[in-house]
Amino acid sequence: MINRFGLVMGVGLALLPILLPAAEPSPYRRNKAAVVNFLSPQEVAGYRAGKGMGLARAAELNHYPGPSHVLALADELNLSAEQREQTTALFNSMQAEAQALGQAILAAEERLGSGFADGSITEAQLRSRLETLAELQGQLRFVHLHAHLQQRALLTAAQIDQYDQLRGYGEGGDSADHHYHHGQP
Repeated sequence: MINRFGLVMGVGLALLPILLPAAEPSPYRRNKAAVVNFLSPQEVAGYRAGKGMGLARAAELNHYPGPSHVLALADELNLSAEQREQTTALFNSMQAEAQALGQAILAAEERLGSGFADGSITEAQLRSRLETLAELQGQLRFVHLHAHLQQRALLTAAQIDQYDQLRGYGEGGDSADHHYHHGQP
């Protein structure tokens, strides 16, 4: 005779896979095809392309337009031929620097990851590799923020106001501070 406890346990264990939701795969599972398999494909592509990836948000949201977006909005901003030329040069310079730094960051990330992957990383190596990454990340952020600083100097206060409106930053905001462009009221 089968005891009730055994029967209940048997049925319970048999139903367990049906009753419990399947475990979600970890967002950290390895992407073996990726060069740096612990960064997302979007992060890797962003570093390779020299994208801003939100690094210049402090400037962008405080009336310092970025050259990429200024070029995209050139007609709406009524850029002069000289402004277009200067903005294009600024963008190309920024992008070249950002791409070089992005490649260096990817190499440093790979070096960091490989130390963990092969189990050889020491505390000193970890600190050194993280300091290198922090320095590179700071340089990359500087490149993007500096481009916003330079871009602002190429635009009029009215163009900055228009840019903010076109980018959706002007609704309900106080635009009085826009008029201190180049230190001029």
